[in-house]
Amino acid sequence: MRAIALSGEHGAWWPELDGDQGHSIVAREGDAWLEPIPGVPGSWAQLGPDQSSAATRPQRARAAAAIVAETLASDREAGQGAGELAARYEEINLLYSISETLGRTVQLEEAARIIVKEVSDVVGARRASIMAYDPDAEVLRIVAGRGLDVAQLDPVPADDECSVAAKVFRESQLISYDPSDPTPNPGCPGGRTYRGSSFLSVPILYARAGGPPRTVGVINLTDRLGEDAFSAGDKKLVMAIAYQVGAAIENARLVREERKRERLSTELELAHHLQLALLPGPSLLAAVGDVGARCQAAESVGGDFYKLIPLGGRKVGVLIGDVSSHGIGAALLMASAISAATVVAQSAPSPQEALHRLLAVMGDELVRTEMYISLFYGVVDSEQGVLRYANAGHPYAFLLPGGDGEPRRLGATAPPFGLAPGGVIGGAETPWARHEDLLCLFTDGFNESRGATGQNYGERRLLDTVRRHAAQPAAEIVDAVFLDVAEFSGHVAEDDRTLVLLRC
Repeated sequence: MRAIALSGEHGAWWPELDGDQGHSIVAREGDAWLEPIPGVPGSWAQLGPDQSSAATRPQRARAAAAIVAETLASDREAGQGAGELAARYEEINLLYSISETLGRTVQLEEAARIIVKEVSDVVGARRASIMAYDPDAEVLRIVAGRGLDVAQLDPVPADDECSVAAKVFRESQLISYDPSDPTPNPGCPGGRTYRGSSFLSVPILYARAGGPPRTVGVINLTDRLGEDAFSAGDKKLVMAIAYQVGAAIENARLVREERKRERLSTELELAHHLQLALLPGPSLLAAVGDVGARCQAAESVGGDFYKLIPLGGRKVGVLIGDVSSHGIGAALLMASAISAATVVAQSAPSPQEALHRLLAVMGDELVRTEMYISLFYGVVDSEQGVLRYANAGHPYAFLLPGGDGEPRRLGATAPPFGLAPGGVIGGAETPWARHEDLLCLFTDGFNESRGATGQNYGERRLLDTVRRHAAQPAAEIVDAVFLDVAEFSGHVAEDDRTLVLLRC
């Protein structure tokens, strides 16, 4: 028996076929039988010529053809299996390599460059990119690419209706386009410079433990080598890779946020020290009289401030202010106010003129930031026995007479800065008993501090505390007030707290 394929060389002998069923033939050496091999079109098994019985040849030929068919099928399956195994090995090796790459670096750009190259090699794409979503700008940024100049490509808005990558991001669904498929191109194909027409875009997903997955980026592949369309195996492989990359993108985002927090923390600490440096030091406080002062910010930096300004002779200028917010913005406004106040106070003939000049300096900044400031500026002239002041909407300014006299509120003479542009700033004055009267200035952080029952600390409790300790030095009175408010509402301040006491 022998198997022959009817595709021999030119001039070689082959028998005349009589249909596609088994039949007898006359070969060069004698009679024989041809039987088609099942499942292998164009292939036949020949039995004979030999000394065996011609009557049994058809039966024996069919049995032999079946064996040959089974053998060939086994060979084909083995070849296919070997090919699939080689392909699976390449994919498994790629996944392992990517996992190893992601495990040894937190630099997303570095890892993405390696992944783009390896993925595009395995699936045969000449162009590839990994895009990560920037939630602050709401765009997809290319972090790595192959076959394209990443530096020349602009970020893609996440709501771009013409971008396939943006659509994949929004819908969290894979998009694959095969030009031989009658389905319309999902993107805007005009102006494409790709060598091929098909493309594959896969969402990069990340899911916290127990949480739903969310899209954090997109992998794009095109310009495929060989067959233009991407196979089902390509899609599965890239989707598996996308899940790995998702964790890398999320880790990179967390690292960036942590570094941003660390940088902000450092900047806030520096701002805190700079802010404290703007406030009067102990030597200046001691030089102007019996002074106690403390500023406690609710955050690292705040919007409360005060300033004591020696004006020559027995005159002392006292300024306290409260910006309508707290945090960095309020702190910058506070720094501007202190710097300007120091200059204008030295030359202004009266407290109201000092505030008028200060408002001229800060007016534009207040409009731009949409903030306002309550300010009290007083000048104690202990030699003449008078306190002259201007009050721009600051409600917590009091004169505590020596002895058992009731505290007197030093009322507003103008609205807060920033609330009524162009308003007239008035002034006022009141008698001052040297070494007896106590000027008490504070901010609303005290008044609004809440206790366990929800009640406010209030100005009355603060003033009563000051009066109980009035015989003590001003600095000790300040300590007593801060201790009392801490016991009342806890040690964490919800708003900035500032207290200034002056006796001279």
